This record gives sequence, C-alpha cells and structure tokens, in this order.
Amino acid sequence: MVLGGAGFIGSNLVERLLAEDHRVDVVDDLSTGSLANLAEARQLGGELTIHTLDALAPELGSLVARRAPDVIYHLALRFDRRLDGPGAGRTLQSVVGAAEAARRTATSKLVVAVPAAALYGRVAARDQPVKEGHDWSPVGLRGVVTRAVVDLLGVYRAEHDVEHTVAVLGTVYGPRQRPGAGVVATFIAAAGAGRTPQIHGDGRQTRDFVFVDDAVEALSRAASRGGGLVVNVATGTATSIRDLWTVVAGAEPPPSSYVDEPPGEVGRLAVSPTRARIHLAWAPWTDLATGLASLRS
Repeated sequence: MVLGGAGFIGSNLVERLLAEDHRVDVVDDLSTGSLANLAEARQLGGELTIHTLDALAPELGSLVARRAPDVIYHLALRFDRRLDGPGAGRTLQSVVGAAEAARRTATSKLVVAVPAAALYGRVAARDQPVKEGHDWSPVGLRGVVTRAVVDLLGVYRAEHDVEHTVAVLGTVYGPRQRPGAGVVATFIAAAGAGRTPQIHGDGRQTRDFVFVDDAVEALSRAASRGGGLVVNVATGTATSIRDLWTVVAGAEPPPSSYVDEPPGEVGRLAVSPTRARIHLAWAPWTDLATGLASLRS
C-alpha cells in the first residue's frame, strides 16, 4: 500500500512495485497528487487499486484491515516550508494513524520518507557528507516535526513491534515533479520558457540531488531490509543552486534573480549513502548530468 501514491515519488514507486508483480493499493486524496501521474502504472496491468482517500481519514484503518498489505509506504507526509501548526498536527496524526493500522493487521513493515535537510538541519562542512549517526539539528517547525516522526516510529517499534525503515531523502528530482514543488523542475520550466528563476540567498547553498528512479529503488529494497533504521537515500555529492541553474540553462544561462532566503534555510548539505550500501544493498547510479539530460530529452 502506498499512501500518497498519486504524487511525484509515489507514482514512480507504484510503477516499480507493479513491475515486480506486487499487488498495489494507492491511497491518495489527490490534493497534490494526480490520477494522470498513474496513467502509465494503469497501463502496466497487474493488481492496482486506487482509493481516493485522505491518509488521515478514519476509514484508513478499516481499509488496511481489509486489504492486508505486507508493507505500507507513507509518502503523503507534509514537510514544506509553509508547514504551520495545524499542518504539523496532521502530519504527526497521519504517522500515528498508519502505525496504528499496521499494528492492528498483519502488515510487516512501515516505510516512511522524510527530507534530509529537515532532519539534519545545519551541519558543519567538516561533517559532510553527513551520516545517520550525526547529531540531528532540525531547524524550524518542519525540522521538529520530522524528528518527531522518527521518534514516533521508534516508539511503535519498541512498544508494539511495528517494524519500520525511515528513508532520509536527498533532494529528489525527475519525471512528474511539478514546477514549484522542486528546484530542478522549477529551473527546467524557467529555462524552457526563457524566464528568470528566483534563487534564495546567494545561490551558494548546496543540495544532494538524487534521481527519482534511484530513490524508488532504495524504497523498494526497504520493504525487506533496514528494519528499525534511519537510512540516507542520497548521493553524497553537493551541488550548489547556482551551479544547478548553469547546468540546466546551458553555458550562457539567462540571469537569475536573487531574493532573501526564507527562515530555516539550510546552507550546505550533502548526505552519505554508506549505510544504504550496507543495509539496503543500494547505491545511486544516476549522476546529475545524466538525470537532467533525461528530463530535457
């Protein structure tokens, strides 16, 4: 079962699971996801059932009991910068709801995705690429919520034997990402239209960009590996936002517009995939240039 399965990452994961001959239930209220994202998945055949349902709805528990999934992927959590108090509450309630549903059924695993920048916060350059054992320094409300999600899953594992893996994602990009929902999609749309994108701060902040196919491979492996672990899903390579724009727009890109960075902005971040190599038998294979080229072709 994939909560948020009609979204950017979720729909790509659904395709992968169907290709592996799994029965897949998608739970999505379509507030940000789209049935169009599942068009290719529906053409693959196999057992795909789409439930237009909020992951917070009381009916989720009965749905999980009825469908009895082996694994629940929770990709419907909200961690964006606009997260407010009510949104934070909904995010935590959604994790509890999924964990409770797993506890009451034969579900063997809960796989939850969280953003690396929100969990790790500001990390000194000497400690990067950051490993999972590094102290977490979450910034702002979304950082606090992200840490609380991980703590909640730990409690359910210790007290209720609900197994989990937390996939700590770098900056995921790829097909179906909406402009405005990710910097890569936003830059590609701007370059294609000959527009000038806005860049927060001076553009020297870095991110660890991981192609969605690579991220989906790690999530698929997490179904049966990495129990009880927080596992980075990233490349270990830092790329500045300025450099990203140069690559996307070409050798002589149109000028960019710099605006004040928002509160809670993380300056530099690269995330080590070493634990994923050991516990998921996973490593990224798509470099940034190759990933970007595939989106422009």
